[in-house]
Amino acid sequence: MSEQKPSDTVWHNGHVTSGERAELLGQQPATFWFTGLSGAGKSTLAFLLERELLNRGRACYVLDGDNVRHGLNRNLGFSSTDRSENIRRIAEVAKLMNEAGLIVIAAFISPYRADREMAKAIIGADKFIEVHLATSIEVCEQRDVKGMYKKARAGLIADFTGISAPYETPEAPSLKIDTSQVSPEDALSALIRLLLAKE
Repeated sequence: MSEQKPSDTVWHNGHVTSGERAELLGQQPATFWFTGLSGAGKSTLAFLLERELLNRGRACYVLDGDNVRHGLNRNLGFSSTDRSENIRRIAEVAKLMNEAGLIVIAAFISPYRADREMAKAIIGADKFIEVHLATSIEVCEQRDVKGMYKKARAGLIADFTGISAPYETPEAPSLKIDTSQVSPEDALSALIRLLLAKE
């Protein structure tokens, strides 16, 4: 008996279009992709944005880097190969959620430009909003709420972004925010303006 291969699968189109779902929800789906160093403020701002959007009657959901590693991506480590697969899976999930009409807020270090470009290609350039949390490594290390930088400096964590692994800065993000210089209120206002410009 031959084994079934991915090439044997067929995409089944449903009877409801993504446009109909968007109309039902009264919004245009999009994916905010927050990238930046550990401690830059990605998760904090992502959950603040989620609350603001819900308050405005928008259906949305946060895909957080730590949270998805408890389930969907728990079998992945932090090598460059595993990081790429982590981003690929999240981009595919974001794409499906956008198809369902939702606004997605993805908060991931995603240190490599090629991986972020892959995510953009999967999700679609028309829905992809790249936000660089450009907080300096000095500030991120001062925050170090998880004690990760300290462990990385002590050589206890391999491939730690910004210390023993690179972070490739976005070349042309939709928005750049330094959370040590910009208030949460001003950051939220800028993010909302970006979303409204997509509609």
